Amino acid sequence: MLRLPDSWIWDSWYTRDDDERHHAFFLRASRALLDPERRHRRASIGHAVSDDLRTWDLRADALVPSDGPAWDDLATWTGNVVRGPDQRWYLFYTGVTQSRDRAVQRIGLAISDDLETWHRHGNRPLVEPDPAWYEDHDASDWAGEAWRDPWVFPDPAGDGWHMLVTAHAKDAPPGSRGVVGHARSADLLHWDVGPPLTEPAGFGHLEVPQAAVVDGQPLLLFCSNLSERDDADQLLWTVPGASVTGPWDLSLARPVPVPNLYAPRLVQDAAGSWCLLGFVERREGRFAGELSDPVRVRCANGSLTPVNPVRDRLSLLETRRHDAARSLR
Repeated sequence: MLRLPDSWIWDSWYTRDDDERHHAFFLRASRALLDPERRHRRASIGHAVSDDLRTWDLRADALVPSDGPAWDDLATWTGNVVRGPDQRWYLFYTGVTQSRDRAVQRIGLAISDDLETWHRHGNRPLVEPDPAWYEDHDASDWAGEAWRDPWVFPDPAGDGWHMLVTAHAKDAPPGSRGVVGHARSADLLHWDVGPPLTEPAGFGHLEVPQAAVVDGQPLLLFCSNLSERDDADQLLWTVPGASVTGPWDLSLARPVPVPNLYAPRLVQDAAGSWCLLGFVERREGRFAGELSDPVRVRCANGSLTPVNPVRDRLSLLETRRHDAARSLR
């Protein structure tokens, strides 16, 4: 578990280095803001390292907002890290700037040789929504639009790279136009935006999308706290598919029974077991803003379920004091 005394932590993503150490990158903002809703427009990208996904060594922040005026001068939001063919590390992230009454979201890139020091690639966004397919000014979303949370992964057949993006369909009813946007690249630097990999299906947004193969089953994982479905109280969802490249049929979406966890990622531990790691939303009725311990999961019949549901439920829901060996204070 990772809890910082001076900062809230929320969305996170993970990679492994050559020594098999886990690197967590996460959004953080000062608890001195008092109101956790203010954190979104103060976010920077933190960094920590672990051998076991439980005990974390905090490192210097990976990325902070640019000096203005710039396309990412308000906040740096969720992304992911991949290793390129040149053995450098590529951090794709959401950059945010304020324009009138909305937070404009675009996808950018920073590159590192060591996962510690990051340099922005250029001074312009890397990937922007194509108005042929995507709505860019939707007031129904909490942030005013949706073009965020890039998830980049190699094509399974070796044909370049794919990017999934939290996006809004151009033509759909307000409040239910959430889709998974899609872009492709041959070199991680030049991207072509294509049509979404899902159709609108009652979700206001599909946040932090991730594609992975779990127990032989390709899955799309996403979160949504805006839904017109009958089971709208559910926050975490998976969709089975024929391939990690989609397309994905949201009518097959099933909730994942892991309460009090938002924006988790599927991560493999040292033994190769699949786990969910995300941020704990509530403790004692307040926003917790801390990363969970790993929750082991398996895939059965196209759905994710916890391996130890009773233990993991207690781990996520109980309020407990964490000693210095299990948290950063």
